[in-house]
Amino acid sequence: MNDTFLPDEKLYRAIYPPEVAAMYWKRDGSLSHVAFADSRGLSVDRGDYRDDITVKNDMGKRQTGVIVKFYVRSCKEIGARLRYLPSKNNRYHCEVHGSQNSVLLSKHQCFYLARHAVRV
Repeated sequence: MNDTFLPDEKLYRAIYPPEVAAMYWKRDGSLSHVAFADSRGLSVDRGDYRDDITVKNDMGKRQTGVIVKFYVRSCKEIGARLRYLPSKNNRYHCEVHGSQNSVLLSKHQCFYLARHAVRV
């Protein structure tokens, strides 16, 4: 893998379920924009064109929560910057940053991703 992200590649994020962290969810069960706000950069796993179940099972070994997915094109549409940052324990780890100069996503960017993310 390299740091080239194609628009049709999926990105995955684990989000605590409502019974653990209600602030990440709206009353209707949809995602809140708060689920995409992280001052250290939005941590995601890149799909690398694996099927959803494979990604979900892999992420489940390291993280707990509801797995949601969205496309790289969504990040590009809002001007967010993707960084491929594999770790010793996770070769798929990436971060979504608000821009070249800001790690934090803007409120608008968070709202956009919340609207475009779907449960796996």
